Amino acid sequence: MPKSPYGEEIEIKLRIPEIAALRALMKRLRAREITPRTYESNTLFDTPNGDLRRRGRLIRLRVERLAAKDAKKYTTDKEGAVLTYKGPSLPSKKASKAGKATEIRAPFKIKEELETSVASAELTASILRALGLRPVFRYEKFRTTYTLPGVRGLKVELDETPVGIFLELEGTIAGIDRGAHLLGFTRQDYLTVTYGSLYFDACRRRGQKPGNMLFPPTKKSC
Repeated sequence: MPKSPYGEEIEIKLRIPEIAALRALMKRLRAREITPRTYESNTLFDTPNGDLRRRGRLIRLRVERLAAKDAKKYTTDKEGAVLTYKGPSLPSKKASKAGKATEIRAPFKIKEELETSVASAELTASILRALGLRPVFRYEKFRTTYTLPGVRGLKVELDETPVGIFLELEGTIAGIDRGAHLLGFTRQDYLTVTYGSLYFDACRRRGQKPGNMLFPPTKKSC
């Protein structure tokens, strides 16, 4: 679901080998669900020459609808669309003893992010095409968002994707480290790659030709 339209995004991913064990742990930690399980259809746009990708930038149009087993419950008034811009990766900063900020390499994905809700995904896509952008990659997932007691400002997002189950932790560096520790992970487990990269890696391992990262049609009504 949409968040503040301005600011810096700090996040990491964690690969989840067993979702049942994770759900049991989240229950013990008294995680609170703040956004119910939501189906997402994401489309990335770029120029015909891939200029945005080469410059580390991203334009994404996302359509969201609450997940339900009965597909008839998916009515248009329950759908939302979000347009997102993400800039190139930024270095994290650490204060030195002299009080000056120094750049350090850290296992976090830090990007400028601008995000806004749009009334019509179809109209927005037409505007992007009129500006010379084209759809280049689609990916789907189900997302459920939680918070953890005592970890302020941290979003714990459970993502069910065609290439596996992941958690995305988004917040401050301290909050992400604290949340990951509570969930049984260390910085060695942090992933900073995109879902597109995970999908293309999976295709290479399987010897499959990559296309779009999509669920089978029956999965979308789960």
